[in-house]
Amino acid sequence: MLRFYDTLSREKREFAPRKDGEVSLYACGPTVYDVPHLGHARTALTYDILVRFLRWQGHDVVYVANITDIDDNIIARAQRENSTEPEIAATYEAEYIRQLDRLGIEHPTHRTHATDYIAEMIGVIEVLLERKMAYTLDSGVYFDVSELDDYGALVHRTADDLRETAMARVEADDEKDDPLDFALWKAAKPGEPTWESPWGPGRPGWHIECVAMALGILGPGFDIHGGGSDLAFPHHENERAEAVATGQPFANTWIHSAMINVGGEKMSKSLNNFTTLADILDNHDPRVLRLLMLQTHYRKTMEVNGDALAAAAQALDRFNAFDRSAASAGVVASTPDQAILDEVIEAMNDDLGTPKALATTFETVRAANAAIAANDLELAASLKATLDEVLSVLGLAPAESAGDDEDSAAIDALVAERDEARANKDFETSDRIRDELAAQGIVIEDSPTGATWYRKK
Repeated sequence: MLRFYDTLSREKREFAPRKDGEVSLYACGPTVYDVPHLGHARTALTYDILVRFLRWQGHDVVYVANITDIDDNIIARAQRENSTEPEIAATYEAEYIRQLDRLGIEHPTHRTHATDYIAEMIGVIEVLLERKMAYTLDSGVYFDVSELDDYGALVHRTADDLRETAMARVEADDEKDDPLDFALWKAAKPGEPTWESPWGPGRPGWHIECVAMALGILGPGFDIHGGGSDLAFPHHENERAEAVATGQPFANTWIHSAMINVGGEKMSKSLNNFTTLADILDNHDPRVLRLLMLQTHYRKTMEVNGDALAAAAQALDRFNAFDRSAASAGVVASTPDQAILDEVIEAMNDDLGTPKALATTFETVRAANAAIAANDLELAASLKATLDEVLSVLGLAPAESAGDDEDSAAIDALVAERDEARANKDFETSDRIRDELAAQGIVIEDSPTGATWYRKK
């Protein structure tokens, strides 16, 4: 039984899609005004794993991930760099996608852009005004929080609570009826991009963008809304408020991934512990970062530092080493062990329990290595098939073997020469060849079935 922790109900609930065999998912993407960081990576990875698992279990998944391509930060950067908002957005969207591709994040079914849904946003705002859930001022159109009885439900706070705390994070506007009221449409300001609307030229508020895109593609009552936990308030609560206020059901399940710590503190630019995704991927196998993130449950804050990355690299090499040993022993994947797959599925069914799923996977590696050592190649073949399937779902499939590069044959010959030297106890020659290959970044691993080699990352 598949269960997810639902932020709105604060409990694990059995997941039942609105249509059997089909899952509709909307997850908030980035505002593209800067290079992607580790927080972006963790959020994207959470929903990548969710989609991979659902599809593995036979669901047809429609996954929408948006790009916010108009925003105060984009406008400010365009002004600083004497550029335009579309140029800034296009530049950083391309970099975001490029880095996620390196991390092995599969593309969503739809990658929507806010500026393509202006007409839909205006339509939602018109409904809110008709239903007396919004009002107009010279500065724009605002949602009337006082008209929604359960405002704050997603974060389990009352409107009064929110007014009294820093959670409100709203722009000061003396004309607004309530400091919690938020902009649906912002009146045009000099030097800013604008679109025509029934309320004059302007641009949309942040929250209305996601409502229009989610409902426009997935329709009312879609299955899952996701995003980072930092978006639960105000963004996701305001989305929920807008949608509910139109009289339509919104997301049936809310899933939020937790934040990242660096040196024990939340990663942020203000603390100068901001780490870009490229910084990590330039220096580590992308699967190291994936493995590190999957070792922590998506709802728990995780630490990223040099020691954690080194440990993840060492753990990842257990998969790589088995793959090389299996190739050396002539093990070809056969039929997976269904009992092991069922253990992984049971772990993942419990709110995407990737740490437990990985524990089962490492146990399988140990058993597979033992099978090769015992020359039980039939068992090894079944366990290899099992590992291949699970690692593919987790995005941790081993890299290609040594390869078909033009110098691979020469390396093979040197490794064979070293094997012969070792067999003849000519350790001087054996060591010389090992050192020669090491200087080229080639690592040799000895096993009972012979030596294998791979290129050091």
